[in-house]
Amino acid sequence: MKWTDSRDIAIELCDLYPDTDPKTVRFTDLHQWVMDLEEFDDEPNRSNEKILEAIILCWMDEAD
Repeated sequence: MKWTDSRDIAIELCDLYPDTDPKTVRFTDLHQWVMDLEEFDDEPNRSNEKILEAIILCWMDEAD
């Protein structure tokens, strides 16, 4: 998985953190959680605010 795989990342996060409201997650925590995903294989510095926002939006969609 890469940073641009927002939907796949969101699905994984939704499964790992089912009781977490994505709207309350700080970008610093989100960045670390994504980096910790087993299937994630991308450079840490390739993320940015826009990418993290996209992941949050997908996660919110998946959580509904």
